[in-house]
Amino acid sequence: MGLELQRAGISLLENRVLRLEKNDKPFWLAGLGDQWAFFNRNRGAEDLPGTMAQITDDAPALLLAHEPDIFPHIPSRIGLTFCGHTHGGQVRVLGYSPIVPSNYGNRYAYGHIIEQGRHLIVSGGLGTGKVHVRLGVPPEIVLVET
Repeated sequence: MGLELQRAGISLLENRVLRLEKNDKPFWLAGLGDQWAFFNRNRGAEDLPGTMAQITDDAPALLLAHEPDIFPHIPSRIGLTFCGHTHGGQVRVLGYSPIVPSNYGNRYAYGHIIEQGRHLIVSGGLGTGKVHVRLGVPPEIVLVET
């Protein structure tokens, strides 16, 4: 998939950052590698310290990470973190999912989470995991506007 995106001219932000501007206001967009890249929850391809070191000024910074499990380690320097991976739990009843692919269970399963002044948005996404069913978590694409 990564090679196909690159061939289409789409930059991959795997442990990389881009400095962008909107309305003459600079900001950083950072992306992490997959935390579970090697199918082991204790060994991934993400390099949070190396990625953060690429941010060279005090412009606002946003982070893209596949899995939300990284969120407790995100420094306050990051204004907003976006994740997916959990699909909202795929099955959700009264705000609770019985099975969530996360070391934190429902803590980061879905939605806008605020902890210690840091913000995380976890999208329900479009697909499913190993079990191809959704209940109480419709497919979604999240749009955040400023």
